[in-house]
Amino acid sequence: MSAHVLPQDAQAPFYLGIDLGGTNIKSGVVDDLGRPLSSVSVPTQAHEGPRVGLDNIERAGRAAVERSGLGWDRIAGVGLGSPGTMDIQAGLLLDPPNLPGWINFPIRDALASRLQKQTVLQNDANAAAYGEYWAGAARGTRSLVLLTLGTGIGCGIVEDGDIVEGRHSHGGECGHIIIQMDGGRVCSCGKVGHLEAYASATALVKRAHEALESEASPLLRKALAEGNLTSEEVSIAAAAGDPLARRLMTETARYLAVGATCLMHTIDPDVVLFSGGMIAAGPSFLDEIRGFINVLAFPIPARETRIAYAELGGDAGFIGAAGCARVKFAKPR
Repeated sequence: MSAHVLPQDAQAPFYLGIDLGGTNIKSGVVDDLGRPLSSVSVPTQAHEGPRVGLDNIERAGRAAVERSGLGWDRIAGVGLGSPGTMDIQAGLLLDPPNLPGWINFPIRDALASRLQKQTVLQNDANAAAYGEYWAGAARGTRSLVLLTLGTGIGCGIVEDGDIVEGRHSHGGECGHIIIQMDGGRVCSCGKVGHLEAYASATALVKRAHEALESEASPLLRKALAEGNLTSEEVSIAAAAGDPLARRLMTETARYLAVGATCLMHTIDPDVVLFSGGMIAAGPSFLDEIRGFINVLAFPIPARETRIAYAELGGDAGFIGAAGCARVKFAKPR
């Protein structure tokens, strides 16, 4: 979470960033150095459809500007980060799984019309990656890969300041790298063998359920009986020395190292960052990932690529979305 700056200490121009999620919308006003002046969270109500959702996006944006202490005339542009699938250049949501029914919705232009501000659309993981590049753990670098570990695995890639969008707006979908060709686990997308099916928080919990069918673990079994078997509980049990939980966490670290190594050999970035709820596992989990990368990767990338946790937490999405607006709309100096 980023500390807010006061209007008198902030540097113009200012941008409104909005991070649209299936459950909540987070928005904030960000200055020219990537520092937030405000942040607001409101429910998405995605199941009510795009029109209600758009009402809530507008409400979140206007509340963030009001809370920032700035007038609307000080906002130079709006950036919106959204889950896919989408056509980024056209500003369209095509058929996003997290936003059922929001099919072929011209969200960029609809929001621009509501707010009367020039607006740019970006994939949410791409926006978060740009936030870390601009103002977070990767600032000062030229390139990064960000893997977000949550319900699924999102990914964003920034190279020399440019987000890798791809020809069809599907660049950087690296949660769906295939790490098991035959007999792989089924991913949430319906395909098999994808990284997300092995190393997301959801996958970790699923693997724990399966292991408990034949293996002993008092701590995990207690969490299961209480209806609280989460990725956090698995990491807590691992830290307490539970053998099964430790094995599950080590396997997860190895899966993530496989994915990271594939990207290092493809992108050759300055830094690979991990974000999301699973980073609560702490430094030991990151050390395990690093250890496996050192074994799997070419020696020079293994030595030169920094492997770290992201810094901006839940603010990365709206900060990065604001940064995308800054790139798109900033006047040359």
